[in-house]
Amino acid sequence: MQKKMMNSQIDQEIAAKILASQRFLITSHIRPDADAVGSLLGLGLALMKLGKSVQMVLEDGADKYDYLPGQEHVIRAPSGEVDMVIIVDCSELDRVGNVLDGYGQPDLVVDHHKTNLSFGAINVVEPEQVATGAILFDRLPAWGLSFDSDVAMCLLAAIVGDTIGFRTPNVDAEVLRKCATLIDLGGDLTHVYNEELVMRPFTAVHYWGFGLQRLERQGDLVWSSLTLADRKETGYDQDDDANLVNVLSSVREAKIAIIFVEQPDQSVKISWRSRPGADVSGIATQFGGGGHAAAAGADVAGTLEDVQHRVIQKTLELLEDIK
Repeated sequence: MQKKMMNSQIDQEIAAKILASQRFLITSHIRPDADAVGSLLGLGLALMKLGKSVQMVLEDGADKYDYLPGQEHVIRAPSGEVDMVIIVDCSELDRVGNVLDGYGQPDLVVDHHKTNLSFGAINVVEPEQVATGAILFDRLPAWGLSFDSDVAMCLLAAIVGDTIGFRTPNVDAEVLRKCATLIDLGGDLTHVYNEELVMRPFTAVHYWGFGLQRLERQGDLVWSSLTLADRKETGYDQDDDANLVNVLSSVREAKIAIIFVEQPDQSVKISWRSRPGADVSGIATQFGGGGHAAAAGADVAGTLEDVQHRVIQKTLELLEDIK
């Protein structure tokens, strides 16, 4: 009851701030995933329905989410003065890149990462939620915002993406009921599921081939890597793993899967996936990243060989501790 009362007070404060503001800036983390983009678009479109002026900004853009309504509104840098700055699905300020340089502390942070640093003036952080999109599903009405089919589509994509198609262990009947409501409101589950989890461009699948050739296993851990040369050879134009880590996480014998992606600035992007009982958020934090028990990531300076060696050793130690 006390938590509900606190939530109600916070919701009233946010609703008042939204009502009093006209110019909004919404952003999320670099290399945005479906939850980041879906939450940003869902909230942004709901604000636009109220006649608000909204800049939806992602430093890396959202080109691969062109199946979502409103994606054409996403820009890579903001301009001018704003009344309210909102960050969604981001655990720390540095993860938004340079988008908010000169804009000061964000007015509102909405997130579900357990590693969130509560860096906003107001922080709505609910680690028990499966996605930031699920938090927005619960909170938008209390903030004076409404759903239409476009908002529903975006929030549905956020939930489907972060649960890897309802496969994460935190999915329960309540999550499915939220998605059913979003479908009733006009969200197209089949389209979202296919775009997010099934369909891949030829370049991405070709890129996977290089990673699968390097697949290694030691006990309960499997890992692989993707190099800059792989990206050039295949023509894959993103700096991520094209979701290969989710393929590695399907290995039956593994409790944890890791993918290492070489970056052009002498750093390595790392993604962990784990089964229930193995919490990878802590180890990601050790390497300057963050995330959830079942999915986490970090960007680490160093060569691919050096970073891979250090991360594998620490992850094997984690697995040894939980035996």
